[in-house]
Amino acid sequence: MAANETAPRSHEGTGVTPLSGVGSAVWYDPNADLELGEPPAAETVDPDAERARFEDARNRARAELERERERTAERVGEDEAAVFDAHKQFVDDPQIIDGVEAAVDDGLPAEHAVDAAFEDPIAQFEGMDGRMAERADDLRDVRDRLLRLLTDADRVDLASLSTGSILLAERLTPSDTAQLDSDRVAGFATIEGGRTSHAAIFARSLGIPAVVGVGDDLESIDDGADVLVDGEDGAVIADPTPDQRERAAAGRDVEVRSEPVATADGRSVEVAANVGTPAELEGAVAQGADGIGLFRTEFLFLDREAPPDEDEQFEVYREALAAFPEGRVVVRTLDVGGDKPIPYLDMPDPENPFLGERGIRRSLGPDADLFETQLRALLRANAAEPGTLSVMFPMVATVSELEAALETVASVADDLASEGLDHEVPELGVMIETPSAALTAEALAQRVDFLSIGTNDLTQYVMAAARENDRVAGLHDPCEPAVLRAIERTVAAGHAGDAWVGMCGEMAGDPDLTELLVGLGLDELSMSAVTIPDVKANIAAVDTADTETLADSATDAAASAAVRERVANRDHNRDSDPDSETP
Repeated sequence: MAANETAPRSHEGTGVTPLSGVGSAVWYDPNADLELGEPPAAETVDPDAERARFEDARNRARAELERERERTAERVGEDEAAVFDAHKQFVDDPQIIDGVEAAVDDGLPAEHAVDAAFEDPIAQFEGMDGRMAERADDLRDVRDRLLRLLTDADRVDLASLSTGSILLAERLTPSDTAQLDSDRVAGFATIEGGRTSHAAIFARSLGIPAVVGVGDDLESIDDGADVLVDGEDGAVIADPTPDQRERAAAGRDVEVRSEPVATADGRSVEVAANVGTPAELEGAVAQGADGIGLFRTEFLFLDREAPPDEDEQFEVYREALAAFPEGRVVVRTLDVGGDKPIPYLDMPDPENPFLGERGIRRSLGPDADLFETQLRALLRANAAEPGTLSVMFPMVATVSELEAALETVASVADDLASEGLDHEVPELGVMIETPSAALTAEALAQRVDFLSIGTNDLTQYVMAAARENDRVAGLHDPCEPAVLRAIERTVAAGHAGDAWVGMCGEMAGDPDLTELLVGLGLDELSMSAVTIPDVKANIAAVDTADTETLADSATDAAASAAVRERVANRDHNRDSDPDSETP
């Protein structure tokens, strides 16, 4: 190596997209311009003027959040866009407003009052467990937004980054990632975060190379340095070699397969896309999706003052079916509650929303009318378009809940028939997201056509570890043996009940785990569209017997580290006795 050449430095993290990008490092510090300094003397502060400034900042914050919500819903999906609804609630939180006004009355200008009013709520959330602890980051995001508006501090416009930028940050919030332009950002890497963080999910949806959870070593990369982000291998390489640059520039050497795929020995596995809006249908088709394995319908109900009527929903479902006339479209009925509130519904804010009223619990309770209207639109759309419509119910925990949902479907079909409207009852299924559903999967399967495993929630409930809480990120791993055994049990129970079994959580879109999932017996895998070509290629390359050997070895492991080691060394695992390996 020549004396003036710099050896490449590689930093390892979690790769979240099977993509690579090379560019110039841009460090992002959202709080760089938010130093407030000492407040002026109290007697110089006009409380009325400061309250007016605060109210103006709140109004502008709401407008910003609405724009970011709409942009996120269109580009990424309603599940992620819903986080901005929570931010708007914080802007209007009475406790925070009272705190700001009290501080202003004590002689603080609006920006110092905001800083003080958010301090205790942030500390309170930090002291909680699970999902509620993550609200501290949401509060910081809202606080910093208000402070920027009050101080006229410049906010880095991430949408206008120079073409070829590699964004580096401690973490990226929903407000940050909503700005990213995949035509400009060559990739990003963060110190914090995991595969199921907002930033990771945004990256997959937008097709941006990304590595998260790199750790403090990322800070050794200087602003402006040449950087390669390898989202497949989970590496961030400073000063990459010409060969490394060439491989990254060459892009993915993976064929887009428009036809269904089978293993080397002929076992078919359906590979579908997760979508949140009709705008994502085109991308799913372009990446070779066999159909839609998770069509989130929340986007229809959010960002409006009243729910959509039957005809509006009917047209959206027809559009989805028309995109895959020879495939299957799996629609999830309205899944709100938890972290997905809807302003015009009477939705309480419980201490732990993930253990409260959400999904089918609301559809069979306070949202029964919305549920029936949605089912009417779905049954009518199924009769109006070719293809296979499948409808699944979210967050089912008991057989009685499922039976009540099925009775509602039958009642809706009777009503449509009596009105002389064309309709057809679709395939019906259940999402397996709770331990109770996994443990009663055979009874559920006997009553429906399919089961779909939502690994994001299933992992969170099995491991008692919230998806976005970095402090328990190590536990939120779908390769934990307890989660794998819940999946294994669900697949076996589904097949025993003559139901097909799919998976629509983030685990399904991890190409490194494709062989394991095939070995566990899954009939369908649904994922962000960007990973479909890689998953299809992996399915075509494996033999069923080998995948089953790997799955047996993985489910016998005692820890997730052992599972991942066996997956990484699958060739060795095929040729050895699983019982002889160190758990």
